Amino acid sequence: MSSNPTVTLTQQNGYQFLIDFGVHTPNLLVDEPPPLGGGTGPTPSRLLLAGVANCLLFSFLSALTKYKQDPGGLAATATAHTERNEAGRIRITEITVAIRVGKSGTELESLAPILQSFENFSTVSQSVQQGIALKVSVEDSQGVRLKG
Repeated sequence: MSSNPTVTLTQQNGYQFLIDFGVHTPNLLVDEPPPLGGGTGPTPSRLLLAGVANCLLFSFLSALTKYKQDPGGLAATATAHTERNEAGRIRITEITVAIRVGKSGTELESLAPILQSFENFSTVSQSVQQGIALKVSVEDSQGVRLKG
């Protein structure tokens, strides 16, 4: 991974922009929902949520792999909680990420050190957390809360 990731955005129409991620990555069309835009792509807030959740899943999978554990599939749901600031502007004040493991927690070994450390290796979530509260939970396939 490049130490200085770069993307280029080019306006297509109104609030619609095309994001060029560079070599070997398809472009992505982003937009605002009506009435500002046409709702033809994800919004910046959704891209932020996707980046945070994706980086956490990468870190969790990496930690599981280090301990030779197969999670049986992973999924995450990220939610932005918004409030208006003193100037009346909407701001994301908290992000919650709920990670789901495809196996039961009893089927996974070394779970305690994995759950304790994986967040520290998530570049995006740790960077975002410096300005936005972040709450992460992990649940197994049986609905048992393993973290958070």
